[in-house]
Amino acid sequence: MSDNDDRNSFLNLLAGIGIGAILGAAAALMLAPKSGDETREDLRKTAEELKTKAEKLVSDISASTDDLVQKSKEMIDTAKTKVQQAVDAGKQAMAEKREALSGQGKKESE
Repeated sequence: MSDNDDRNSFLNLLAGIGIGAILGAAAALMLAPKSGDETREDLRKTAEELKTKAEKLVSDISASTDDLVQKSKEMIDTAKTKVQQAVDAGKQAMAEKREALSGQGKKESE
């Protein structure tokens, strides 16, 4: 599963939890022994609180995702640098060995 699929699954889970919380709160308020006006006011307040919490959660997730993306990019850049250094060292060692072998061949032919 790709990172994008994982992220979508996580966001779908959060959406499901949020919808479930809203429905649960609405059902609890509807079944409570209060007047219609009190119940509607309670529903409005609960909806506003849930909206605020959901916005904060989305903001926090977005910030965390941005941090993870940045750290991943840094790790990839570090890995690229190390691989390039290893390739360069290998090329250098191969050139030195080729030169050494070339020098031995000239001495044997003389």
